[in-house]
Amino acid sequence: MTYIAKSVWAVLLSVTMAAAVQAQDIKNESKKVKAVIKQLFDGMRQGNPDMVAGAFYENATLQTTFTHRKTGKSVLHNGGAYTKFVESIKKKKPEDTYDERISKYVVQIDDNLASVWTPYQFYLNGKLSHCGVNNFQLFKSEKGWKIISIIDTRRRKKCK
Repeated sequence: MTYIAKSVWAVLLSVTMAAAVQAQDIKNESKKVKAVIKQLFDGMRQGNPDMVAGAFYENATLQTTFTHRKTGKSVLHNGGAYTKFVESIKKKKPEDTYDERISKYVVQIDDNLASVWTPYQFYLNGKLSHCGVNNFQLFKSEKGWKIISIIDTRRRKKCK
């Protein structure tokens, strides 16, 4: 084997190994991102406001989009700061159950930013209430991955 051929093989091997390491890093980070989202929904199910709050980064926001039933117009509702959501979990009646079921996670990560698309069905007290898609934005801070924004769609019809 010539010197040039050996050099080409060495470069190809290095690139392949680097790509494998990077793919493994992304897979590990993806698991960490999913764990934060799971923490949020487990906290909702358990009625644990501290668990819910721990999934968010400071000043995180929540928004919802839907089609108005009477006018048929698209609406963007600003749910405000995540702290309002945490307060609603604190005020939840013990007999009420909030169960948001995620059917899959589509995770994209670049550096310290993650975007996650999650189709869901929401059950209130065991009955299907609505469905849609969540879009999470997460930031990797010194405390790990934290949710900085959630926007979701909501509909009562065509839920699978």
